[in-house]
Amino acid sequence: MKDINGEKLQLMYIFPNLFTAASAFLGMIGIIASSNGQFEKAGIYILLSLVLDGLDGRVARLTNTTSKFGAEFDSLADVIAFGASPAMLFYFSIGYQFGKLGALFSALYVVFGAIRLARFNVMSASTEPSVFIGIPIPGAAVALTMWVLAYLNYQFLHGLEIVMLLALGFLSFLMVSNIRYPSFKKIDLKKANIIKVLVGLIVIFSMLYLYPIESTTFLITAYLFYGVFRTVYKHMIAKNKK
Repeated sequence: MKDINGEKLQLMYIFPNLFTAASAFLGMIGIIASSNGQFEKAGIYILLSLVLDGLDGRVARLTNTTSKFGAEFDSLADVIAFGASPAMLFYFSIGYQFGKLGALFSALYVVFGAIRLARFNVMSASTEPSVFIGIPIPGAAVALTMWVLAYLNYQFLHGLEIVMLLALGFLSFLMVSNIRYPSFKKIDLKKANIIKVLVGLIVIFSMLYLYPIESTTFLITAYLFYGVFRTVYKHMIAKNKK
């Protein structure tokens, strides 16, 4: 009986890691899709990886099977799904036009993303649960993916390749910066106005349904600049007080 319970427990520990493995798998398939010029497919794979990445931690907490192995595996999978895959999507669609410079910026995005993950693993026990220090790599991956998809879908953006390259550099910097971003994992629904939250979510989901690329691009870009403007504003207030 003990052996059966032990086997069940081991299987429970494997279950959340399957989501992590699937996320890494989709990240790799996304890289292959980008190399074949199937950029929209690659973008979809990255976004699906994001969904799986969100599920693995929640499943582990619900089943009480969180582990050091799972945390390390998750970080390694994130380097593939949200580091290498979006970087290759950018390089094969836009970055190749800049030769070595495009390769450099794409590589730096992956390196800075890995640094961001390592820092998060080291500091997670001592940081506030309500904020992220630096943009999380999944958020950076969504931003880069949506910018590329917007570029591919709108002709008027063609010719702004240098802006896209600089945006990639800026995004890489945000991952390793000390700029704080709000985390939505610890929202206190008891204190929130449920009706306002519900109405807001309905409006957001409606816009995502009607204009998926445009709405997602706007929301993630607004999130990025919110952290920057909030930091600048706080520094200005602190400077004026002196």
